[in-house]
Amino acid sequence: MSENNYPQPSRVLVISAHPDDPDFGAAGTVACWARQGAHIVYCIVTDGSKGSSEPDMTSEELVRIREAEQRAAARVLGVAEVVFLGYEDGRVANTVALRRDLVRQIRLHRPEVLITHDPTARILHNQYLNHPDHRAVGDAALDAVFPLARDRLNFPEHEAEGLQPHKVLDLFLTPTDQPNLVVDITAVMDLKIEALQKHTSQIGDPEALAKRLRERAASYAAGTSFQYAERFRRVQLQR
Repeated sequence: MSENNYPQPSRVLVISAHPDDPDFGAAGTVACWARQGAHIVYCIVTDGSKGSSEPDMTSEELVRIREAEQRAAARVLGVAEVVFLGYEDGRVANTVALRRDLVRQIRLHRPEVLITHDPTARILHNQYLNHPDHRAVGDAALDAVFPLARDRLNFPEHEAEGLQPHKVLDLFLTPTDQPNLVVDITAVMDLKIEALQKHTSQIGDPEALAKRLRERAASYAAGTSFQYAERFRRVQLQR
């Protein structure tokens, strides 16, 4: 597994299923890139309308809360823009409509690196079942990357808008059971924690969250020279 052998992109697109997903998986790496001047866009596919056990919470109120939390977390990290596609939480499928929307985001933002969910990760660490929305979004995002965003005859309405085909050649997938890249986030670990603590509707005790995040990041750094790390399945496509 390689250590910090990763690009320094100028444009990054993060496609995630729910508010808070990009921050759990990649906030440290995103913060590093933002510090280096990268233009980073979050694309959140669902409205986050189901993620609450509060007895008085409504889906409508939760959507409003989670959008505000995600925007606040993005500001902490230096993310330039947050796009919400508004698909219903818990009901995402890899449809033509979703692929069309994701291809549009790729052609619009023209990322050098795209971060998304690993759709092959059905069971994680033999402890967690990966959310079906994660798998559906990751699957649709990879289909959008190849071949759909590349070939101009896919979704010709985009060309009518002035959007041109775009090739994404570098993919970072998370969470994954097949990591091949470890990224040093020691210098920005506090930013990752601060960003995730903005998701107050989701996290419970913020100090307990900080402890869990440090423990996980330390475990990902095991065997490296880093104190804290994030890890990814990096896929580098041929031109």
